[in-house]
Amino acid sequence: MTGPTDPIFELRNIAKRFGATQALEDVSIALHAGEVHALLGENGAGKSTLIKIMTGIHRPDRGQIRLAGRDIVIGSAAEAQRHGIAAIYQEPLLFPDLNVAENIFISHQDRGLLTGWGQMFRRADSILAALGVELDVRSPARGLTLAAQQSVEIAKAISLNVRVLIMDEPTASLSAHEVAQLFKLVRDLRDRGVAILFVSHRLEEVFEIADKVTVFRDGRLISTRPRAEATPQRAIADMVGREMGLLQPRPGAKRGERILAVRGLGRGGVFQGVEFDIHRGEVLGFAGLVGAGRTDVGLALFGIEPATEGSIAVDGEEVSLRSPRQAMARGIAYLSEDRRQLGLSLPMSIAANITLPVLARYLNRLGLIRAEMERATAETYRKRLAIRASSVEVLVAKLSGGNQQKVMLSKWLNTHPRLLILDEPTRGIDVGAKAEVHAMIRELAEEGIAILLISSDLPEVLAMSDRVLVMREGRQVAILDRDSADQETVMTAAMGQEAAAHAPAEAPA
Repeated sequence: MTGPTDPIFELRNIAKRFGATQALEDVSIALHAGEVHALLGENGAGKSTLIKIMTGIHRPDRGQIRLAGRDIVIGSAAEAQRHGIAAIYQEPLLFPDLNVAENIFISHQDRGLLTGWGQMFRRADSILAALGVELDVRSPARGLTLAAQQSVEIAKAISLNVRVLIMDEPTASLSAHEVAQLFKLVRDLRDRGVAILFVSHRLEEVFEIADKVTVFRDGRLISTRPRAEATPQRAIADMVGREMGLLQPRPGAKRGERILAVRGLGRGGVFQGVEFDIHRGEVLGFAGLVGAGRTDVGLALFGIEPATEGSIAVDGEEVSLRSPRQAMARGIAYLSEDRRQLGLSLPMSIAANITLPVLARYLNRLGLIRAEMERATAETYRKRLAIRASSVEVLVAKLSGGNQQKVMLSKWLNTHPRLLILDEPTRGIDVGAKAEVHAMIRELAEEGIAILLISSDLPEVLAMSDRVLVMREGRQVAILDRDSADQETVMTAAMGQEAAAHAPAEAPA
């Protein structure tokens, strides 16, 4: 039996080794009913291993797992579910050919909880409505945006009567407005007595929602503190083993010549009326709620989903961008928000990924890859971006999220772009890797590369950008210079309030 102050779920002295790697060593953590417990740590700190032990994917080499005061063994994901333990992972895991409702209730099929399609659709609608999400529950999951996929994952977990809810980067694809909606739900679950383990690299979110903060480093427990005793600076120092500053605003750029001019750009039913210029050495941030059309503009500029109206001019010459090949020929590169599905080939090596977009450069007269030349290029980027791997022959699948992101950035830098579109460049990476990406953005802008930064992390947009373009429901509603762009002004514009400020596509010189 447990008392009112006893943990509902507890892991004691957990250890787990994978070959030569000690993933966890003597780790303990206690989750209490009605509490949000944040878990922080860099990629590779052991967070994912702990979650997999909690959900039955891995078994610990030693240690105890206790639920409601009793020792338990969690041998499978189904067993974890029977104990009332559910998890939402960083990367959505949906069945693309099943509809939204089927994905939500996939775990219920053998439990007799649903009596027909009509009831399943009604319950799915009800759960999504509670999340403030509008989705057609009868439509297939294939083609859903990352944000929509994450919403379905959250609904899937909530559909179970959970006692312990693990949230692994649940907001990585969400805008500030959607995060606020999610946090309302998290607080409701906490008030109903659910124990919540919240894993996030967004420190501002952690310190908004958490009641307690635990930090892992290199597979070990470093600290556990009540929220009142924790600070972002202290948490970062525990995570990286040293003091590290928080996100610092980037100095304003000295703009060079205009590289890109966009006028009246649109694609039927998706976005329209987008107009802006971007100059050499400038960072133009794209802000707005998820679904506002920011990524769609990036896809159009890279020729993946071409615009159907308006014009694009590069160096004053109007161009037609109907494919990535045409965009690359004009010096445009695009780093996708979905690195695992669209940005990288995980079974291939670091070197193969970095050279893939311009592979023809590395072929000899017989059409064979000049391996030494490929490795030399990859080694240059491995050192420049501090990719943590023993060699460039390591498979990308074996890297942490932050190092995968660096490989993807290296891949596009190797095309020598003049305009680099960065779509959620720090999504799901740890605080140390995020700081390195921010430093790289500053460095690239100083080298004269124009950067179009799409991010749901509004503090990141504001700190990195020279100007901020705000979109809402497929339309451009504002362009703000760095002096007039703040969180309140941007969110006012993004959410459709009358106070939205407008500026011309060409900012004053």
